[in-house]
Amino acid sequence: MTSLEIESPRSPYTRRKTTRSNYELYGWIFMRASGVLLLVLIFGHLFVNLMTGDGVHSIDFAFVGGKWANPFWQVWDLLMLWLAMLHGTNGVRTVINDYASKDGTRLVLKALLYFACVVVVVLGTLVIFTFNPCPPNAPAELLSQTVCFPS
Repeated sequence: MTSLEIESPRSPYTRRKTTRSNYELYGWIFMRASGVLLLVLIFGHLFVNLMTGDGVHSIDFAFVGGKWANPFWQVWDLLMLWLAMLHGTNGVRTVINDYASKDGTRLVLKALLYFACVVVVVLGTLVIFTFNPCPPNAPAELLSQTVCFPS
């Protein structure tokens, strides 16, 4: 076959290399499990933020400050962040493996992907756990009255 001919669709598939691990199987299972858990986390997040209280009109700095003063919501948002980033990273990794034909290109793209994932997870985790709902010198009308000025 010359380089201008299209390979027959009935020709046997040849793998690039053989692997002896179940890494792709575990990645596939992770995508299904994390997808189901993300549905629960995201719809719970949307319900609490949009359907309770005044809905979207109540979301402001004080709302987030009051929410993240509770460790339950910190862990909820942390799980949502980690699972979303790992789920998305695994999906993009699969796309890179499928469409990047050169080993060097695949290596660079996946290195950038993993770097971006680590940066977002680390910074997001820091924001969730170091968030101060009552920053000094902040205007009182922006702060949560129940968290910063308990009666």
